[in-house]
Amino acid sequence: MLGAAYEYLIRHFADSAGKKGGEFYTPRDVARLMARLLKPQTGMRIYDPCVGSGGMLILSKEYVEERRSNAKNLRLYGQEANGGVWAICKMNMILHGIADADIENDDTLANPLHIEGGELMRFDRVISNPPFSQNYSRKGLKFEERFSYGFCLENGKKGDLMFVQHMLAVLRPQGRMATVMPHGVLFRGRVEKEIRQGFIEDDLLEAVIGLPPNLFYGTGIPACILVMRGSKDAKPESRRGKVLFINADAEYQAGRAQNFLKPEHIEKIVSTFEAFVDVPGYAAVVTKEQLAANDYNCNIRRYVDNSPPPEPHDVRAHLLGGIPKAEVEAKQEPFMAHGFDTKAVFVERNQDYFDFLSMLSERNQIKELVETHPGIVEQEKKLKNAFVEWWEAHENRLLKLPGTKDVMEIRNDFLTSFTEALRPIKIL
Repeated sequence: MLGAAYEYLIRHFADSAGKKGGEFYTPRDVARLMARLLKPQTGMRIYDPCVGSGGMLILSKEYVEERRSNAKNLRLYGQEANGGVWAICKMNMILHGIADADIENDDTLANPLHIEGGELMRFDRVISNPPFSQNYSRKGLKFEERFSYGFCLENGKKGDLMFVQHMLAVLRPQGRMATVMPHGVLFRGRVEKEIRQGFIEDDLLEAVIGLPPNLFYGTGIPACILVMRGSKDAKPESRRGKVLFINADAEYQAGRAQNFLKPEHIEKIVSTFEAFVDVPGYAAVVTKEQLAANDYNCNIRRYVDNSPPPEPHDVRAHLLGGIPKAEVEAKQEPFMAHGFDTKAVFVERNQDYFDFLSMLSERNQIKELVETHPGIVEQEKKLKNAFVEWWEAHENRLLKLPGTKDVMEIRNDFLTSFTEALRPIKIL
């Protein structure tokens, strides 16, 4: 409870801090999305090199707990350059019951402090939201071998791919990482293009996910998530030599000051990533050869254009009236799912067009006719009955919750059983 209260205060502090808020707080919906993409498991080492207030590590732990796994042997590591933010993170960990988290205070690029046997410590999962477009200095940089793909400009505010290289360097060969990045890393040239090319040729890049604008504190620019593997052998065989591009920038809930991801938006991104298939207007699987042909430009819209299709216009119908049969046919799937028979509204004019029934003289009559259509009434009744049956079978578990305290088990059961109960009705 203390941890939840502290998280609430941190979030509202970030809300009021404006641009400064982005330096230490990643919105919870984005952090939850990244944890679900990485799927941390019990016994793993989880690392955030730009840990901020520690939210990503905490949500990684919660992910393990939600799957009814043992989170006590999960090892959490982080490093934060700002001393004040480091103190907030340490307190956040303690109030969430994670007293043994190893959180260090220093600049991760200049001086990484997680060392094991004189070498950089290796991790099973790396999850982070580094500061965007930051300068760095190569002078005095420790463990330069981390940056085997190249060094970005020191004074060009383009140190983003330096953070990515550090994360890859500390990732175990079978490990996974997810990091938030500005879109510039996907298409900028010169050294950054060479680094990007190295990632793709070595088959480390697994997915590029475009996020909606204005999700993060302090910046309205759109960002993306890079999902990467510690080695090409860590990729499932069906994904080798391929990168999944997901364009999710149009799906979000608008807020007063910021946008945010709703659970259904997160679910769609995660399920698409797990399926790893083309989804028209949303996702595309692109081969290494295609990326090479495009000069390793990873601009998401180059591969996935989510612009809405143009509204169909039938000039003859505009001039002479009638409803084009082609437009009615295009809507057959939702009509059938809802039990609606188009003969209840349309009558044939000729081989290409319908007319509305003669009894429909006013526009508002159509709404009334549709809502009282027997097929639709029957389908809605089936949906309601399926829900009532599901609820009656499951509500007792909630009533017993104060005694059983099996919150996570109920959550997992509800997530699956609810969908299984309602999906056969075909309206969902």
